[in-house]
Amino acid sequence: MNALNRFFKLEQHNTTVSTEIVAGITTFLAMSYIIFVNPSILALSGMPSQAVFLATLFASAISTLFIGLFANVPYALAPGMGLNAFFTYTVVFALGFTWQEALSMVFICGIINVLITVTKVRKMLILAIPEFLQHAISAGIGVFIGYLGIKNAGLLQFTSDASNIVSVNGQAGGTEINGVVESVVTSGGILPELVDLTQPTVLVVIIGLFITIALMILNVQGAILIGIIATTLLAMVFGLVDLSTVDFSENTLTDAFVELKDTFLVIFSSAGLPSLFSDLSKLPVVIMTIFAFSLADVFDTIGTFIGTGRRTGIFTDKDIQELEDSTGITSKMDRALFADSIGTVFGAIFGTSNTTTYVESAAGIGAGGRTGLTSVSTAICFILAAFFAPVISIVPPAATAPALIIVGILMVSSFADIEWSDFSVAVPAFFTSVFMGLAYSISNGIAAGFITYGLVKIVKGEAKEVHPILWISMGLFILNFIVTASF
Repeated sequence: MNALNRFFKLEQHNTTVSTEIVAGITTFLAMSYIIFVNPSILALSGMPSQAVFLATLFASAISTLFIGLFANVPYALAPGMGLNAFFTYTVVFALGFTWQEALSMVFICGIINVLITVTKVRKMLILAIPEFLQHAISAGIGVFIGYLGIKNAGLLQFTSDASNIVSVNGQAGGTEINGVVESVVTSGGILPELVDLTQPTVLVVIIGLFITIALMILNVQGAILIGIIATTLLAMVFGLVDLSTVDFSENTLTDAFVELKDTFLVIFSSAGLPSLFSDLSKLPVVIMTIFAFSLADVFDTIGTFIGTGRRTGIFTDKDIQELEDSTGITSKMDRALFADSIGTVFGAIFGTSNTTTYVESAAGIGAGGRTGLTSVSTAICFILAAFFAPVISIVPPAATAPALIIVGILMVSSFADIEWSDFSVAVPAFFTSVFMGLAYSISNGIAAGFITYGLVKIVKGEAKEVHPILWISMGLFILNFIVTASF
């Protein structure tokens, strides 16, 4: 105990070993839904779900352990919500990259984040983006995740008449369709509406959502995880989960490790980095996608550190000032940022999307966690969770959809930190946050916010107030739109 006290400086932080351990378990319970949700999202890209399950656990455990020991802060890391959706729905589905190539981009993103953390670039980027845009990005990701949950829940259906069909199976037109329909692109005339709410799947989602909301309101630890389990059991009652189709003899931890071979170090195989750069015509899109990964990852972390650390004293005004003045990784936040960037590298190596600091760490901080011992405790919980691998295959999308909606609700709280009465602030904040959901793309939302922010400053005659690094970012986003339009 004395060794732990000295290493983590427990007395200096007015905490104890027992408090830190309880805080670590609390953080794990608050964010453990990612164990179920991340495999369900990344598996859609073609990745083996049990491999992603283990990759999620190992990346989370190693990254959380590292930030606890290296930075001595009570934060936990795991594959980020929103970033995993960007990985699957934008990079793989929309842009057409393989999941191996997408993982390679995540790895490069991690390397870039490490480099910009040990130099002044990340600090310049932090200081260049207005605080209200950082809040808008966080809230926008919440809108995106919430909409993704509603969509995955099957609560919406979309209607388009023939005049609004742009193409079918990649061919222009489509008023007359022969053969199998593989894809349909429609114009803005498509109309969303609620589905028949008496459908079994929809009823399960609605009941599961209300159960999770009730648990959250009652401040039940692990409310989201309990909600997922309860909704899964409810799905079994409704006959949406057929246990007879699950082969428990094959769905073991051993088999999960076998699947992990398909993702572990795959970025260094011919299907990974070499394949990513084999087509030079796609290089601009690759660069812009890596940029989007990095940008979202960076500001996710900054928002979490500042949002939770400043209020609790984990990061004081002195720590922020040291971040601005220091070089290398000497300040407390520098070390935390470095650990976060290393986490993404770990994640890509094992086989998962960007690993980032979780805002749910606030649950453990609220339980009294003040040092890295909290993180170490959380990391141990992630390792122990590996023995629950057989459960992953029986959790239906209807059970994870409420979790996505709840996380979206939690993240849109950043809207409260935006001064909406100032129209010059409201315009870029609106385009940043709302476009993420409506355009179904985090990077497009960030692009819309940056570009409208630049236009607002030009109109106000305040263009010189915009940091050059932001103008460069705007130029890269515009270039990306031009390049992707040519495909």
